[in-house]
Amino acid sequence: MRRSLAPLLLVLAWPLLALTPEAEGAAPRRKVLIIGTDGTRLDAVEKAKTPNLDRLVENGTLFRGTRILDAGRKTKPDTVSGPGWSNIYTGVWPDKHGVMDNKFQGSHYDEFPCFFVRLKEARPEARTANFSSWDPIHQRIVAGADVSRDFLLDDKGDWVEADVESTQACVEYLRKEDPTAAVLYLGQVDETGHKHGFHPSVPEYVAAIERMDGHVGEAVAAIQSRKTFADEDWLVIVGTDHGGRGLNHGGGHEFEEITQTFLIVSGPDATRGESTDPTGQVDIVATALTHLGVPLKPEWKLDGKPVGLKK
Repeated sequence: MRRSLAPLLLVLAWPLLALTPEAEGAAPRRKVLIIGTDGTRLDAVEKAKTPNLDRLVENGTLFRGTRILDAGRKTKPDTVSGPGWSNIYTGVWPDKHGVMDNKFQGSHYDEFPCFFVRLKEARPEARTANFSSWDPIHQRIVAGADVSRDFLLDDKGDWVEADVESTQACVEYLRKEDPTAAVLYLGQVDETGHKHGFHPSVPEYVAAIERMDGHVGEAVAAIQSRKTFADEDWLVIVGTDHGGRGLNHGGGHEFEEITQTFLIVSGPDATRGESTDPTGQVDIVATALTHLGVPLKPEWKLDGKPVGLKK
């Protein structure tokens, strides 16, 4: 991450969020955008030119060493996207949601659903949206969404173009609609890693991260362009399902470059700095719901905890 490359607009953008009616005694409406970038290594992000991610970090917290597995669990899911994105969307580990690989056999989404369901249990009026290009997210994981769109129908598609289309749809939605929580999934970094290698020394992999960063900037700019922006309190969370090693990441329990990832929590209500405190993918749901003012009910049996929030 090269923070000095961030444009002035983004340098000023997030601090403006503090100048909301909250300072005058009126609580702004809280909202969440989660951006998931598939198969993204933090050391490669730090090698790349990522002004938009850098700005999020400067106005939030970067958690290093976010785990995709819980060492205390008896179950040993494969280090692939099925378990990873299930962790991220449900807020529980695979011994609960049941997804051990990309076959999705034995899933328990009925008992441990997508966090959109939990949000609507507490706030039926909440509006939710999901934009992705990996079909299992749209077909299997996501539930409770008012809008769910998928932009890649098979594995032979163009992942770069799919990210463009997903981002465009998300940007249009963020500008025109009134979401409470939205998720944008970006898949090209992982696909590039499979073709060229998951490593900061691989130019193609780094270039994919830089394109992904551009999409992050588009989504943040869409939030800032909202007519109601001054009356809103947005939290942006960025995470990934796994890292990578060589041309793959499956069966990677022994390799930290696969199992150790990162998490960014950014916005007016986020703490500032970098942290090596223990975090996991399952913390994303707990953090999002807490920011939205939703109490974490014991009967939901969430495994995550809120991280990176001031209060």
